[in-house]
Amino acid sequence: MTALTRMRLSGFVRGGRALPPAIAVLVVLGVIYGGGASPAAIAYGYSAAALFPVLAWLTKILLDAEPDTQRRLARISVGPAREAVAGVLAALVISLIVCALAMGAPWLFHGIDPAKSLAGGVVLGILAHLLAIPPAIALGALASRAVTRNARTGVAILTVAAVLVVVLGLKGSWAPWLVPPVMATARALNDSGTPPAGTLTRLIAWAVLWTAAAFTGYASLRRSRS
Repeated sequence: MTALTRMRLSGFVRGGRALPPAIAVLVVLGVIYGGGASPAAIAYGYSAAALFPVLAWLTKILLDAEPDTQRRLARISVGPAREAVAGVLAALVISLIVCALAMGAPWLFHGIDPAKSLAGGVVLGILAHLLAIPPAIALGALASRAVTRNARTGVAILTVAAVLVVVLGLKGSWAPWLVPPVMATARALNDSGTPPAGTLTRLIAWAVLWTAAAFTGYASLRRSRS
């Protein structure tokens, strides 16, 4: 499975498919940090929210890079579960690298105000990005060709889901639980001071449960459509 993960990472990078998401990341970070310095928690909260659709798109591109025939051969060689997990692990590696770069980028452009709760803000920023990564990967996996069978359906799923994450994530939404807590996390970090422990626990549980449900659906669809 490790070899399969490395192969998918290599195909994603060497095949040039990493370029469009990389450009998108640069644009997102430029928009976020181009307006001057802000407290770390606030800046990183918005960074995680803005990167969520990019990470989902990145996951879809990575999983779609492998030809269908090659993917089926991999399923026969290592088993359906290990083949699916290898793709998710490859997406996780790339997503962690992107978020690490997003955490470090604002320091190059003086986008973080070090005078305002720096240490606590950085910790909260790490948490915000870690809460965004798993649901983003799950969404990208659900939009991948192995599930949707064609690019048009996959793009539609990805686009609609990204819009719903924002719309249903707004304060006062009638069904915020239908989407991961990306916007809720950004709002919590936008408040003055450190969010209460109960709020952070709720956000973590929310993200874990949503991700588990999404990956359960992904595993079921992969079994039925492979």
